[in-house]
Order: sequence, then C-alpha cells, then structure tokens
Amino acid sequence: MASDKQNEVKVPPSDENKENLPDGGLGLEILQIIKESQQQHGLRHGDYQRYRGYCSRRLRRLRKTLGFKMGNRHKFVGKKITVEMLSDNRYLLLVLMEAERAWSYAMQLKQEANTEPRKRFHLMARLRKAAKHSEKLEKLCESPRVDAKTKLEAQAYTAYLTGMVDFELQEWKLAMEAFNKCKTIYEKLASAFTEELAVLYRQRVDEISPNIRYCAYNIGDQNAINDLMQMRLTGGGGGMMAEKLEALITQARTKQAATMSEVEWRGRSVPVKIDKARIFLLGLADNEAAIAQASNEETKEHLYETLLAECRDTIQAVREELKSEAKQRERSSEGDSGKVSNLQFLHSYLTYIKLCTLVKRNESMAHTLQAKLKEPESDENKRGPRPQDLIRLYDIILQSLAELSTLQGLEDDHTFQKEVSLKTLVYKAYRCFFIAQSYVLVKKWSEALVLYERVLKYAKEVQSKAKSFNNSLKDLPDVQELIAEVNAEKYSLQAASRSWVRAVAAHCRSSSSQPLCDRLETFRLDPALVGKQPNLVHFPPEFQPIPCKPLFFDLALNHVAFPPLDDKVEQKGKGGLTGYIKGIFGFGS
Repeated sequence: MASDKQNEVKVPPSDENKENLPDGGLGLEILQIIKESQQQHGLRHGDYQRYRGYCSRRLRRLRKTLGFKMGNRHKFVGKKITVEMLSDNRYLLLVLMEAERAWSYAMQLKQEANTEPRKRFHLMARLRKAAKHSEKLEKLCESPRVDAKTKLEAQAYTAYLTGMVDFELQEWKLAMEAFNKCKTIYEKLASAFTEELAVLYRQRVDEISPNIRYCAYNIGDQNAINDLMQMRLTGGGGGMMAEKLEALITQARTKQAATMSEVEWRGRSVPVKIDKARIFLLGLADNEAAIAQASNEETKEHLYETLLAECRDTIQAVREELKSEAKQRERSSEGDSGKVSNLQFLHSYLTYIKLCTLVKRNESMAHTLQAKLKEPESDENKRGPRPQDLIRLYDIILQSLAELSTLQGLEDDHTFQKEVSLKTLVYKAYRCFFIAQSYVLVKKWSEALVLYERVLKYAKEVQSKAKSFNNSLKDLPDVQELIAEVNAEKYSLQAASRSWVRAVAAHCRSSSSQPLCDRLETFRLDPALVGKQPNLVHFPPEFQPIPCKPLFFDLALNHVAFPPLDDKVEQKGKGGLTGYIKGIFGFGS
C-alpha cells in the first residue's frame, strides 16, 4: 500500500476550500492517468487482478481524503457525486477509478473464462458497470466547471468502454460506431496538444484500429481481412485482439481445408485426413510469407514461435493417430511390410517442417547477433553479444540437421541425405569460425589459426560439392564471403601475434637479469626457473642498516659520595626502656 502511494499518478489539486475555480475550469488528464497507473500496477505483465486491487485501494484513499465516505463499518449509505460538488478534480478521479476497477475485473474474468465459460456472464455485468461509470463521468464533465479538453477525453473514454461492451456482445455495427467516435476524438486531441500527450493519443488510436477492422470484417467487408493480416505482420492488435485475430485466421483456413485431400513431398503423394494437419499445411505458405515480410526482428521472432507452436500441436495430433494405427495393426495381426505408411510419412514431413523452421529461426538470430557483434560497444557496463552466443546457436542448428538425416522414410533418399550433409558442412564452417573468434579474444593465437584453417577446409569442401546442388544452396549463407572474412582475420591475426611475440621477447630480455622476487607481478615463461640454477632471489643478500637496541652503563657510580650514617647507627643502639623490653621478649631480634 505504501508503494501505491509512492507510484500513483499525481492529480493537480484545485482550490477546494475556495469558491472560485481555477482559470479555465477543472481539468483531469484521463488517458494519461489510466495509462500510467496501468503500466505501474500490473498491466505491463497482464495482471488485471493486481490493477483491480490498486484501484480499490486508491478509491478508499480518495474517499478518506475528500471526506466522501459511504457510511461506516456497520452500515452502508450510498452517496452520489453531483455537479454542485465539483470544487475539486479528485471527485472526477473518484468516478474514473470506479470505472477502471470494474473494467479491470471484467478483463480478469475474460482471462479466466477460457477455462470456466460461466464466468462470461459475470464478465459482461462488470463491463456494463464500467461503461455505466464512464457515462456518469461524461455527464459530470458536461458541467461548465470542467474544461473542454477533459470533456473530450471523457467522451472518448465512454465511447471506448461502450464499444468494448458491444464488441463482446458481437454487436459489430454498434461497436464500430463507438470505436470510430473514440478514434476521431483522440486524433483531434493528438493534433491539438503537445507531442508528449499526442504520443499517448496515437497509441490509443493504434490499439482500437484492429477492433474497428475486425468489426468491419464481421459486418461484411472482405477487404478488412487483408488489413488484419497486415496488422499481424507489424505486431499490431496485441492482447485480447490477438487471440480473436488468430481465431479468425484459423476459421478461414478451416473453410479451405475441406478442399485439401493430399500433399506431395519428395516425389510421394500423401493423403491428409487429419483436419488439424490440413489447416496447418494450408497456412504454411502464408506464415512463411508473413515471416519474410516482417518489419522487425521482434515481430519475426513472434511469428516463428507461432509457427513452431502450431507445428508441434499438429505433430502431436498425428502421433495420436499413429498410436491408433499401431493398435489396429496388432489386432489385425498384419506383418510389417517394410514400407513406411502414409501416416508415418506425413509425420516425417511435419517433423521436417519443424526442424527446417528451427534452423531458419536460429540462423535469423545468428545474423542479428553478428551485426551487433560488429558494432562498437556503447555501454561498457552492459554485456554485449559474444562469439560464444553464436556458437550455441550453430550447435542447435547442427543438432536439428542431425535429426533431419534420421527421418523415417528418407533413409534411402540419397539426394536428401547429400543435401543435409552439405548444409551440415556449411554450418560447421560457421560454428568453427566463431570458435576461432572466441580464442582470439583470449589471445590464443595458435589455436585460432588452426581453427581458421579448419574453416577454410570446410568451405572448400562445400564449394566442391555444391555444383550439383544449386537449388539447395539458395537459402544457405554464402561460403565465399566466409572465406574472404577468414583470410582477412588470418592476416590480421598473424600480424597481431607477431607484434605480441616481439613485445613479449623484448620484455623478457629486459627482465631476464632480474630475479623472480623482483618481478612477481609480471608473467613470463622463463625456462631457467625450472633449471639447475634458477634466478629466484638475490644471494647472498646485500647488507642493510638496521636499528639496534641501546646498552646503558652506570659509569657515574664510582664518583658518587654517600652521606655518613653514623648517627643513624648510634640511635639504633640507644633504645631505652622500650628497647630493653623488646630485647627481653625477643621483639627486637
């Protein structure tokens, strides 16, 4: 709760104890407040429950600060905010937080409704409640006490939540009208205010644009599907809209899947009877085209992950059918004819697609890392990419290629095996190159030179075998560029190693006469240290002056004259009666 108070968006207070309102009326940055609150309290990670808890706590603090309590702990007394009470913009914030709390609860229920469908009824009730609070906010903002900008923002906020309600009810026309109204208001606001606020308004416009196109598609606009597909490529339409877009694409492919009966691969036609496999294979070309047209690496990585997830699900469905087929064979007591079945060949084809996609994804990541590796480091404290990261990626690629060569039904396909072998050589060359780069960083010149020679060997072997596989090399990296880069690295490495050797030799000569104890902070390979006469310390050691402990002699004693003590001795003999008594009883002895 303390962290909520520290992180919450501050609302500029107005003069609530004065009769006169601030110049221009009360103002409330509605979109800025909700966006900052959402980012700071859970929605950055999609945690709607956390954001709902924040809204509840902030409502309680606002009511306590304003003295606007709903009764006491024993009895609830409802109160309504009226236009006459608008002496402080925190009353508007109170209504806004009520709408946000209801909206966040609805979004939380929407996530849970995937597994518990009956929660959808509760979801719609909370979404209608949020829209009702937003209408109340818009009505309060119609007061002359509120400035024009806040009125427009309240209208846009109401239109957005109303559109969300109609969108969930599949009232596409009403939802489209509400979203268009919201979009128009935010576009006007973006053109009228500072760049900082304009960015927020444009972001909101980008958020609702996929919803508008989705509504247009459901109304009957067939051109909208192309816009939705383009948004998918650019990474637009995140969150709940992304799920609806994927469902829409799957629905369109399902309609086309009825016309697909077989697929041809490696000269063999295979019937496709599994609906999931038909849908996946129909969308394969679209997915590959989307990846090729991706605008940035983040979008491309997301599309690769989506394609791989679909492929894994399809392979799992085929595996289930394979198990059923194996059981039927056991029951019918049919012997294995040795030929791979159509279902098994389809499984090999899907596995081939998955492994090839993995290779392409890791190769794309490797290209990105290579470009970053060549860039100068801007921040020394931040860890940049290293050759070891690329080695790991090429290890995964080689592992995928090794699995490709073991696919069932392709053991006797010599052309396929040679293609995989050729690709393996190419990626081995690149892996070896980055291993050499990692040795260069730690100044292991001889190991790096040997590895560079190994790279050239792999590359020349690829060139000699690639003449009969021109089509197979179109997607592979160019080994000629690798050869040129290796030669350049070799020459620079040889020059660097020679200069380093000369520097070490000069240093060795300068420090050869020094014993080991004088050069402990400098490492040097000195064979004499393990010989019969190692130069470890100065021997015999040189004399050094040291402080010694002083001696004292009492020479003045012979020249000292002591005072006479005769009077003391005589007094001791004249003891009197006391001395006599002491002598009798032995006290004086």
